[in-house]
Amino acid sequence: MTRIFVDADACPVREEVYRVAGRLGVGVTIVSNGSRPIRPPGLPYVEMVMVGEAMDAADDWIAERITEADICVTSDIPLASRCLVKGARVVPPNGRPFTDANIAAALAGREIARHLRELGEGGRGPPPFAKADRSRFLSALDAAVHAVLRAQPPSTPCAST
Repeated sequence: MTRIFVDADACPVREEVYRVAGRLGVGVTIVSNGSRPIRPPGLPYVEMVMVGEAMDAADDWIAERITEADICVTSDIPLASRCLVKGARVVPPNGRPFTDANIAAALAGREIARHLRELGEGGRGPPPFAKADRSRFLSALDAAVHAVLRAQPPSTPCAST
């Protein structure tokens, strides 16, 4: 069964995830370390999971459970890489999916930015989240869910005796 795993602590598109999942009949697992309170949406297809406050606890929880039939919503590049290795699809909030073809460049860029920060060369961080990002995210998540659902084998009816 396909699920959307959301790395939730800094996710600006949770409402959009709920909307797409509800329309397409897919379950959602919101994973948080509790550093920022997240109000549960009270929807039957949404599960809230609180993990420990250890560094990367939410990432580890998601990476251990995600499968090729699932989708991860995260802007965390190392988590995206771990999910891709498991065959899952990854859609960040900006709507520009991580893929096997672009994850190495994203990891390299992250490492270069970290190195520059260590040298005192200031980085400005990611650009502000814009309306176009939200629209692109909705489209990319919808496409990812449809692709995963198409890739699943049809369920077989139970044989009656």
